[in-house]
Amino acid sequence: MIRVLVADDHQMMLDGIRALLEVRGEVIVVATALDGAQALIAAHEQRPDIVLLDINMPVMDGLAACEAIVSELPAVKVIAMSMHGEGRLVQAMLRKGARGYLLKNCGGEELVNAIHAVHEGGTWITREASEKLVDDLHAPQRRTTAFVEELTPRELQVLLLIAKERTTGEIGQDLGISENTVESHRRQLLQKLGARNSAGLVRIAMERGLL
Repeated sequence: MIRVLVADDHQMMLDGIRALLEVRGEVIVVATALDGAQALIAAHEQRPDIVLLDINMPVMDGLAACEAIVSELPAVKVIAMSMHGEGRLVQAMLRKGARGYLLKNCGGEELVNAIHAVHEGGTWITREASEKLVDDLHAPQRRTTAFVEELTPRELQVLLLIAKERTTGEIGQDLGISENTVESHRRQLLQKLGARNSAGLVRIAMERGLL
């Protein structure tokens, strides 16, 4: 039996994946988690063979959780799950140590095949994501330039400092602007890029190759 931990911020998704896997009798779900921080704790407690890890989660997103799990528990293998197959996002998760990448609309057969492949030491990237990965590798400069053009120079400076985990006060000090102005730029970034929080801003910047 392959021991699996499933992390996703939607309980319905957790319940669905558990039911889908356990009915086959080849995989046992030893724990579930609703955010990246819970996933890291559960991985330490349960030491699963595989972690199915959603990328866009609260508290600690999938990028950070993947990096921590792979670093602290090298025997545990991570398969990323996402609604999005952007090549930059695939690259980002692979750089963090993920061994697989699945879209959430994949079928049960592909999910089980991916688990087996990664458990046996291989990798698995769903076809749609791998095609977009190749597309992005062929045109990285164009995509990065288009992203930068969406932002003002000051917004770009603020974004890069957010990615370096600087506080609002530190960013204001570095750029010689008030904290209120920093927060104003941060709100503009959230609106322009469609992110919910600073972690989302960093994720989108990484997806599009800026970081």
